[in-house]
Amino acid sequence: MKFLHLTWSNLKRRKLRTILTLLSILVAFLLFGFLCAIKEAFGAGVSLANADRLMVRHKTSIIQSLPLSYQARIANIPGVSAVTHMSWFGGIYKDPKDFMPSFPVEPDKYLNMYPEFLLPAEQLQAWKENRIGAVVGRTTFDRFAARDGWKIGSRVPFTSPIWGQPAAQDHWEFEIVGIYEGAKKGTDTTQFMFRYDYFDEAREKNKGEVGWFGVRVQNPDQAPEIAKLINAEFANSASEVQAETEAAMAQGFAQQIGDIGTILIAVLSAVFFTILLVAGNTMSQAVRERVSELGTLKAIGFTNTAVLWLVMAESLLIATLGGFLGLGLAWLIIASGNPVPNLLPIFYLPTRDVALGAFLAVVVGLIAGLLPAINAMRLRIADALRRTG
Repeated sequence: MKFLHLTWSNLKRRKLRTILTLLSILVAFLLFGFLCAIKEAFGAGVSLANADRLMVRHKTSIIQSLPLSYQARIANIPGVSAVTHMSWFGGIYKDPKDFMPSFPVEPDKYLNMYPEFLLPAEQLQAWKENRIGAVVGRTTFDRFAARDGWKIGSRVPFTSPIWGQPAAQDHWEFEIVGIYEGAKKGTDTTQFMFRYDYFDEAREKNKGEVGWFGVRVQNPDQAPEIAKLINAEFANSASEVQAETEAAMAQGFAQQIGDIGTILIAVLSAVFFTILLVAGNTMSQAVRERVSELGTLKAIGFTNTAVLWLVMAESLLIATLGGFLGLGLAWLIIASGNPVPNLLPIFYLPTRDVALGAFLAVVVGLIAGLLPAINAMRLRIADALRRTG
């Protein structure tokens, strides 16, 4: 910190070059923040998956349904402590752009299986007493409360391209009776859930069938063995099943759009390599322009090590300033709201990625300034002063 004023003065010498370099680094770390948030959104189901939960779907594809009667048979398998079911409704509210993840479920069993969804007891009771009642996640509720005035008691129309219209009606109608919150950061609060008994009675096809089952096992260490027992229970039946851990199923969904982790690494590698070239070139030019000054510093008593760290400090200052500003801007924008709630159920920048970004900013500064700093350290006083004038 002793020579901070000198370092800052050197950066101000070529203001335009410094600003452009700073902006390049800022944009790189802004992109880093957004890509980390996107990666977290697609991988949230994996990171939040419980080790004691299995998902049981049709062996051929998750889009094929299973008989509801399978629920009782799964519950009787040794090691299983609870079972519930879900079905993909594909609900659209008013306009196709207002699509949201929506599911017919059994209220008590569903919330028991997924305690990360927090619903007040009085709202749960209201849900069980209202046949067309529905509960909605806080993110989705706030979105439509601001736009369309949603509130507890609102009746909302839905259509479903999968299930069509309910019997003798031109649309599905639900009454909002509850709003659930997430027990921890990263919980999906975009869902819209309603009662399965109403859904099964009103739909005109595939009655008595469900999309998949959620299963809790007594001992998480025995989950793979219990999954095999479930698969064996329905082997050679008309609807064979595939039981797998919740994390494995979530990972499968994420990988349908590609390996997000690999894509992230590839994009960021290209970005940071480019930034290293930009920052390294800036520092090299700065050292070349100040050869005589560096020689003078050595002549008046600055050691080679002091000159090396003076150049490194300049590189670190511009890299960390640009990096921290980029991370801060990314955090502010991401925290302001989810730009695509229909595509990304959650959208936030994890603290671990902020820390990683800060570390990378320091690394960029060190690497970009290393070669110019070494050249400045090796500079001979006589050679430097010879270039004066």
